[in-house]
Amino acid sequence: MNPHDWLTGERIAPPPVRAGMSVRELIDQAFLAYNAARLREACRLFSEKMLQPDVTVGMAVSGALTPAGLGWSCLAPLLEQGMVDWVVSTGANLYHDTHFALGMHLHRGSPFVDDRQLRKDKVVRIYDVLFAYEVLLDTDRFYKELIHSAPFQRTMGTAEFHFLVGQYVAAREEALGIAHTSLLAAAYRAGVPVYTSSPGDSSVGMNIAAAALEGSACVIDPSVDVNETAAIVYDATRHGKSGVLILGGGSPKNFVLQTEPHIQEVLGLTDQGHTYFIQFTDARPDTGGLSGATPAEAVSWGKVDPDHLPDAVVCYVDATVAVPLLTAYAFEAHEPRPLRRIYDRRRELVDRMQADRAQLA
Repeated sequence: MNPHDWLTGERIAPPPVRAGMSVRELIDQAFLAYNAARLREACRLFSEKMLQPDVTVGMAVSGALTPAGLGWSCLAPLLEQGMVDWVVSTGANLYHDTHFALGMHLHRGSPFVDDRQLRKDKVVRIYDVLFAYEVLLDTDRFYKELIHSAPFQRTMGTAEFHFLVGQYVAAREEALGIAHTSLLAAAYRAGVPVYTSSPGDSSVGMNIAAAALEGSACVIDPSVDVNETAAIVYDATRHGKSGVLILGGGSPKNFVLQTEPHIQEVLGLTDQGHTYFIQFTDARPDTGGLSGATPAEAVSWGKVDPDHLPDAVVCYVDATVAVPLLTAYAFEAHEPRPLRRIYDRRRELVDRMQADRAQLA
């Protein structure tokens, strides 16, 4: 190979950073190497390819993002602008999201405090976020009242559960005059289905379990979620492309990606995998955990389309740093997209997938 063949990349000669630069200018001009370059690639992939009209975008949310205010500042706006079409989140993120819509206060603090004293003073800490223990108790009372109410007295998937919660949360926002504080309320208004991959693993799940002991008929059926999420992706790849935006790792990452093995391996339908892949993570791949597994490894499972592996970016950076930058960049670079309102079409999509499967029998 000629040495020149290796030197065809953009020359590193950025202009000086100046006052008044936009986020897009800063990232395009100064984020040139290492994980800064990966973040620039992620911003461009998201804005230039994943937000095209024929791409259905799923988002996985893990880590304590909503207590840090990202549900309010970034995630809800992405849904409202039509830039995310379906979501898989930890239950904890959705539980803490509810605090804001109920008018409760979380505060910036320090991680270098005496947690024994916090416990005595009834203050809860999430690293450097502090709030009163009463916030948990009041939020539990809110969920307990909902779960015992008539609309919840049946078996359902988590998308339907969160849609019902979002309806009440949106009404509470309006009553308090504090709109745009909640991811769940934004999802309800935009028709974006929100799933929880481990519905028992959060305070919401604990409240559902406690209500069952008291006679509530509210039951979460995870099989509904598995089939609905697969149907969303199956429809996306039949009529266009599928993109995934993964914030962190863990169970939400797997739940977004396992849609393809469910389609191909379990249901026996033909598909190629997700087209576009962006992940912000601090997890290493060499430990064998799913959180750090690379898009290339996902190809071997059928999760990612091998023909689009160059359209996959892993950026090793804290999501609380990356997500505000990605959001601001996308809003500068791309117009809002029409809302797909996938929540309203969930059963239709499952029926179509099942009909295709029946033809194979």
